[in-house]
Amino acid sequence: MAETQHHAVGRRKEAVCRVYLKPGSGKWEINGRTIGDYFPRPALVSSIQLPFSATDNLGKWDVKANLEGGGVTGQAGALRLAIARALVKIDEEHRRKLRELGL
Repeated sequence: MAETQHHAVGRRKEAVCRVYLKPGSGKWEINGRTIGDYFPRPALVSSIQLPFSATDNLGKWDVKANLEGGGVTGQAGALRLAIARALVKIDEEHRRKLRELGL
């Protein structure tokens, strides 16, 4: 059986993000760089990881993201939305939890 990969798109302001989630160990690759390297501000990193922690999925998925356009904050918001959308595709039960947090 091939590994399943889930894809979603998120947009915020001028930023566009395409994210791919695969079951894994929580590895991040954003435009070829790690999350801490791409987003040096810890507040943005925790904001991006919120959809995972809200649904108890932190560290269960490998994330590969392509970001373009906009500024750093807009890109972080686009990535967060894309992750939330992908998690809802994976399990519809996550929708209510994510909706309560405004994701």
